[in-house]
Amino acid sequence: MSIKDKLPAGTKLGFGTAPLGNMFRAIPEEEAAATVEAAWQHGIRYFDTAPFYGAGLAEIRLGDILAKHKRSEYVLSSKVGRVILDEVEDVSARDLGEKGGVFAHGRPNKIVNDYTADGTMRSIEDSLKRLKTDHIEIVYVHDVAQDFYGDEWLSVFEIARKGAFRTLSKLRDEGVIKAWGIGVNRVEACELALDLSDPDGFLLAGRYTLLDHERALQRLMPAAAARNVEIVVGGPYSSGILAGGAHFEYQKASPEIIAKVDRIKAIAQRHGVSVKAAAVQFALANPVVAAVIPGASKPERLAEDQAAVAEVVPADFWREMRREKLVAQNAPLPIDKQG
Repeated sequence: MSIKDKLPAGTKLGFGTAPLGNMFRAIPEEEAAATVEAAWQHGIRYFDTAPFYGAGLAEIRLGDILAKHKRSEYVLSSKVGRVILDEVEDVSARDLGEKGGVFAHGRPNKIVNDYTADGTMRSIEDSLKRLKTDHIEIVYVHDVAQDFYGDEWLSVFEIARKGAFRTLSKLRDEGVIKAWGIGVNRVEACELALDLSDPDGFLLAGRYTLLDHERALQRLMPAAAARNVEIVVGGPYSSGILAGGAHFEYQKASPEIIAKVDRIKAIAQRHGVSVKAAAVQFALANPVVAAVIPGASKPERLAEDQAAVAEVVPADFWREMRREKLVAQNAPLPIDKQG
């Protein structure tokens, strides 16, 4: 089992489409289309999306642009666990856990949580229509974790284990999809999935970044490596705070987080390094990481992301980051690969 070999050869950078669901702001159609096309022009061939992003809006926008390209030339991942209905609901009243209000500018379609076998199949069928395709290579079970379901998360996880997990394993074994896993913002759910099921990989958002990675290093990374299960890192910029934005964990960043980012920025400035490059290359240095998928809502961001992957980051930068305890002592760094 491996996610990396299901991605286009040489993939380090994918495109996370949550912003296309009008994340934090209403994005004009022309800007959204130009952003997806910019990703293509910059050589990105792995695109991750989900019904949840704007109640289907991100999938629709992505599908409209990718339909212009040969299906054999790119890889898609989407998610199950939410079914989007035709009926309208009050967007401001949605219970979205820690993501409350994030997609307030998305479509007003009602979102129903459904991790059953039937719900999984319906979700996939609906995604295929929105994406204008006949197959999806990788399917993740979405947000089956504490940040959405609080104290009830284990019971929701069990529904997903008996429904979505088994259904996706069957679809993988039949060759309908190439791989499956869970897409979450919490390490504990990945650890439990490893113990109780047979996922090929995880999409872990926000939990393996410069600002938050110690919990993932404790057990998940070693356990995943032992099972040849790889991780796609979502949110490498921690909701934007590491890319010049103001958000961390989908909310306005706290003074403590801002202070930590300022320390990182100061070290980066001394060594002539962009914080974006440090964030992306930190994640990619871990051998368990298959790719990183920053989100973008403006075309120019794609060039910045590609430059971040290619930028030469001096070894002294990483040594200072480790010395100042801004990265965990046991976190793999690019300098470790250099010996």
